[in-house]
Formats: sequence, C-alpha cells, structure tokens
Amino acid sequence: MRLLIVEDDDILRDGLKVGLSLAGFTTDAVATCEGALAALEANRFDAVVLDLMLPDGSGLDVLKSLRTARDETPVLMLTARDAVVDRIAGLDTGADDYLGKPFDLDEVAARLRALTRRSTGRSSTELRWRDVTLVPASRLVERAGRQVRLSRREFTILQALMSHPGAILSKARLEDKLYGWQEEVESNTVEVHIHHLRAKLGAGLIETVRGLGYRLGPEP
Repeated sequence: MRLLIVEDDDILRDGLKVGLSLAGFTTDAVATCEGALAALEANRFDAVVLDLMLPDGSGLDVLKSLRTARDETPVLMLTARDAVVDRIAGLDTGADDYLGKPFDLDEVAARLRALTRRSTGRSSTELRWRDVTLVPASRLVERAGRQVRLSRREFTILQALMSHPGAILSKARLEDKLYGWQEEVESNTVEVHIHHLRAKLGAGLIETVRGLGYRLGPEP
C-alpha cells in the first residue's frame, strides 16, 4: 500500500515515514501544499496522510483540489488543530478521517488500513482467495491453514492482487506499490517476486496476462 505523507515538521515527517514503512506501507513524503499537489498529479497513492497547517497554505486547499478533480483517494487529516470546528471543516471538505496530534502510530496505521479497506468496498479485515488468507494488520499469510512466510515486497504484491480480485494489475502499477521516489526500481523485480509467490502459494494462484500484467487465477 503506497502512502503520501504531507507534513512540514521534519522530525514528525521522518518518524511517520519510518514508522509506517515498518508497518508495511510504501511511503513518500512532502512538506508543502505545492509538493503535495505535484505528487498527487504525478503518482497514484492508496491513501494520503495530510497535515492541516503547511508553510504555503492549508491542507484543506490540497483536499479541495483533490476532491474537485474527483479524486477519491482516502485522506486522513493528521493535525494539532483538532477542535470540533476543525474536525467538521476537514470532514465536510472531503477528508475520510481526522486524527489529532499527538497520536499513536499504531492507531494511524490501523485507521489507514480501515480507510483503504472501505475504499475497495470491503468490510472484512481479511483477504481470501482460494485457500489463501491474508491479514494486513498482522501481515500474516496462510495457505490451507498453514502459515507462509513472505518478504515485505512479496506480501505487498499479494495484497494488491487480492484487494482487486479479477482485475489485471500492470507491472508498472505493482512497481508503484513497491517503491517510493528515492528507491531504485530493478527491471525484473516484479517477475522475481511473482515467481516466489507461485512457488510458495501454488503455481495457479497468479496468472500472467501477456502484455498487460497479472491477476489472481480463477476460483476452483
């Protein structure tokens, strides 16, 4: 799951980036409204963590721009301004959730998982396909009731595919899930991880659609 963090405090921004990366998210971070708008125009994110008070304006302006463009990317407002009137303004502008500072990082991660779960129309906290179960919160994967160990990137690819059953996800889209801006993308990384997933979870779980990308294999 790829996140954009918009926070002008250097220490807090770095802490969010590191902490949410350890929780399994792929994170990019900016410090201004201008940087946020440029990032959102150029990239696809699964969710945005958005501060309200930024050096060049208000996070509400970023949110308004996003919703005016009919971009439904889930947005979690994370700000020291958490009076009722501020929460109402944020939610009525189009925020999906609102959390005041100081905050617990585990709660931020849980709220982001809930936002992305709702954005894909799911109510369950687990993903299931065939005999494979994936639990995002605990990063647990089981096949036929037996735990399977996956690397962080193998887990990310599997989660992306299981979140969109039947959909074809291109190699480029999967790379977007795996890498932030400052990470070098290796040319055959997706293919290698798909190969490992098939070896661990069954060759028929993931199909290659030639020239288009990958999708989950059909239910038996």
